Amino acid sequence: MSQSYKVEWCDLSKIRPYENNPRRNEKAIDVVANSIKEFGFRQPIVVDHDYVIIAGHTRYFAAKNLGLKRVPVHIADLTEEQARAYRLVDNKCAELSDWHYERLDAEIKSLLDNQQIDLSAFGFTDIELDRVLLGAHESSETNQDLLPARYAVVIECESESEQKEIITRMQAEGYECRALIL
Repeated sequence: MSQSYKVEWCDLSKIRPYENNPRRNEKAIDVVANSIKEFGFRQPIVVDHDYVIIAGHTRYFAAKNLGLKRVPVHIADLTEEQARAYRLVDNKCAELSDWHYERLDAEIKSLLDNQQIDLSAFGFTDIELDRVLLGAHESSETNQDLLPARYAVVIECESESEQKEIITRMQAEGYECRALIL
């Protein structure tokens, strides 16, 4: 399969977010902005021929927050249907990935030992970093204790509309919510 892959610099003002982007990016924007500040813009924003984002919404908003005027883009030669599918596939792939915890620990420990890069600026919590330093999870087979505890509440609703109403109220109060059908 032969494809040309060209990356060019583009005025950020020319790029537009996809209005139906199903991914919520807000929590990752500062982390991505920190990554761009530390390492540079290493992954282009993928856009269609009208400069509507296909992949890279978080990079786009991070660039805006950093006040960047130009960013690298790749103009993908995809049909509208392919672009819509790729938006979903690109995000779904990240959800399906998992950590190899022994290797993750070794990488984190090496970076912490050198103290040149502050990993907390990139989304790693103090609890996660302390556990690596203390070796608190080295004996765990899955090392799930690297991850901070998560707590959930299940609220059973009479209807989908009631479910939406409760989720909207809870999100307005700052809770992370998702709808489930049991």
